[in-house]
Amino acid sequence: MSEEAGQLERNLGFLEAMTLGGGTMIGAGIFILPGLAAEGAGPASSISFVIAGVVALLAAVSLSELATGMPIAGGSYHYVNRALGGLFGSIVGWGMWSGLMFASAFYMIGFGQYIVVPLPFLDGRVLVVLLGLIGLGLITGINFYGTDESSGAQNLMIGAELVVVLAYVALGVFFIEPGNLQDFAPTGPSGVLATTGIVFVTYLGFEIIATVAGEIEEPGRLIPLTMILSVVLVTILYAAIMIISTGVVPYQELGDSFVPVSEVASITMLGVIGVAAVTIAAAIAAISSSNSSVLAASRVIYAMGRDGLMSERLNVTHDRFATPHRAIMATGGVTGLLILVGLQVQEIVALLAQVASFSFLVTYGLVHIAVVVFRRADPDVYEPDFEIPAALYPAVPVLGVVMTFVIISQMELQVILVGFGVVIFGVVWYVVYVGGQAIETGLIDDAFEDPVQAAIAKLPITSNVPETVEPYRVVVPVANPETQRELLRLAAATARAHADEGTPELIAINIIEVDPSTERNIASERLEHQRTLLANARDIAAEMHVDLRTSAITAEQAGEAILDVIEEETADQTLLGWSGTLDREEHAFSSTIDPVVKQAPCDVSLVEIQQPSIGTPVALAGPGPHSPVAARRAVDFATVDETIPTLLNVQPPNNDGDITPTERGTAAIRWVAERAGLAPDEYESEVIIARDAESAILDAVEEYDTVCVGLSEQRDISRILFGSIAERISQEATGNVGIIRGTKRLDQSGIDDPLALVDDPETIFAQK
Repeated sequence: MSEEAGQLERNLGFLEAMTLGGGTMIGAGIFILPGLAAEGAGPASSISFVIAGVVALLAAVSLSELATGMPIAGGSYHYVNRALGGLFGSIVGWGMWSGLMFASAFYMIGFGQYIVVPLPFLDGRVLVVLLGLIGLGLITGINFYGTDESSGAQNLMIGAELVVVLAYVALGVFFIEPGNLQDFAPTGPSGVLATTGIVFVTYLGFEIIATVAGEIEEPGRLIPLTMILSVVLVTILYAAIMIISTGVVPYQELGDSFVPVSEVASITMLGVIGVAAVTIAAAIAAISSSNSSVLAASRVIYAMGRDGLMSERLNVTHDRFATPHRAIMATGGVTGLLILVGLQVQEIVALLAQVASFSFLVTYGLVHIAVVVFRRADPDVYEPDFEIPAALYPAVPVLGVVMTFVIISQMELQVILVGFGVVIFGVVWYVVYVGGQAIETGLIDDAFEDPVQAAIAKLPITSNVPETVEPYRVVVPVANPETQRELLRLAAATARAHADEGTPELIAINIIEVDPSTERNIASERLEHQRTLLANARDIAAEMHVDLRTSAITAEQAGEAILDVIEEETADQTLLGWSGTLDREEHAFSSTIDPVVKQAPCDVSLVEIQQPSIGTPVALAGPGPHSPVAARRAVDFATVDETIPTLLNVQPPNNDGDITPTERGTAAIRWVAERAGLAPDEYESEVIIARDAESAILDAVEEYDTVCVGLSEQRDISRILFGSIAERISQEATGNVGIIRGTKRLDQSGIDDPLALVDDPETIFAQK
């Protein structure tokens, strides 16, 4: 991933999302397609729009769940790629990108036609194409400059055309000739269904909302609201307009016109004035529809670049404008070539518009399947704010798939052939370009694996089944792929060492810190990094045969998020990686670690991983309040390599009465071990006699692979939680270093307890 690969701003509100979705659908559907629709189904073309609206609504419901579960750029492509793997991702990605470009080219040719045809001093196909290219250049430039500017321009364009459309409907009702509607369905049910396939291209708008989901504010609320609302409103509008259009002008005449709405407006909207208003509105509508398509198409290949299905050079945002400028330029360039194709053969452009419908019908069929896969696999990263209601699941995805393929079956043969050509191209691209480097393998295996075990798991628990044992949980935040294996090994070791207290269970978490004040979308590569880390954690846990759950978290403060998990899971321990460096300014360890060390209601282990081998650990059996817990942890860690840890104590050389330094040190170690609950055969003892205790400890621990030190609280300064010996060990030791803090502080008054061990307890912990 390139360093400049970045994030898109989350700055599209309700109005912008509605105009992107609804505006795209209003534009082409109303001004360009009524002629084709009337030719295919007569007045019953209104039914074709309703059927297309129902199919779109089903897809919008499934897409809403997926989009709120993963609100990042890419739309249907991203969801299918995640659920079904790279092969289907390539098919959908190429289908969506090509379909949106085909539709955009179709809209811009319509833009040229609506300007040229009504004006007698303009003529010729060259001028139509030239105007289309000029409009496309304007759209590409706006998208390159910024999403804010693109959506702002979209709002103005949609507002203007909507005024004309509402006037068209309101006035047209009074000019309907009932006789024009008597032959309501001249081509029968098959003609209505075939026309549904033609007009479905107008329903791409709601998909565009999902495609730019990574830039929409409040995605959990606005994505489903704007997607469903835009489909319903536009479907009603389409049906009304087709009834009015075919009721005012016989469908045969409407089908022969390049500018069908102008033909109706010349009758219902004061002649020339109406034609002028429709011409302007149609031109604006074509621009707005093409703008939305270019916007969405660029996000598709932006996401494909992110996933390795295209060059990662496309997954780059502009340093100044924060737009995917390379993806936008690529989309604009190819769309321009498609417009030039229309210079010679207009029918090719119309055909490509229908192929766009085919591509999106295939896409939506796979989207419905993706919902089922996500529901069954239930990955950690999938937590949708909107879910298909239980009463409608799985009816919505099943009905959506069935209706999608019924409409495809009624499309013209040449459209089906070209559409399958795009599908085959996606397959060939995947095999040739991506090859064995596919990053995404999909969730199908997780969704449908081991049905027998799943069935067994659902069986009711009988009285013969032993009561479930409470787990012994260790929370492990993972952030560094280079050390997560060792962290998980230590966490598994300490969890297993406490198996008598509960079934060992690890909870691996990764936290993405976000700054809510910037309203920034989470960078796609950060999400991918998080997903990879947790997937690796699951693989490592499987190798170690230990139960592990993972949790992907987004939070403002990582330390607070870790504390929340510890409390929610009632964790027994948490084990955190640590860089080994101290913060000399505001914090002792770091802004993330300090809150956990101070507030976690469980044992805390900070581990600096410097070498993969745990070897034989050593614990300092000193007077610190957490010394027994450090001794206990050394025994836990030693189980990794099946060694016996050493408890180390340093004493000054002077004798105290009848007690020798060695006897005093041995008594101190035994005292710590008993409070740690250790049996004599679980540890070795080592007493060092030296005047300089700190230097002696540093020299001694060099012989060990791992050192465990209890957290010191001798200094009554909130920022300083770290004793000088432990600090020097962390700085100078070449092995692994664990800083241990127990749940309960050792009561220093408990030093009276050594009375049972020696005659003079005050001398047990001579070194300070």
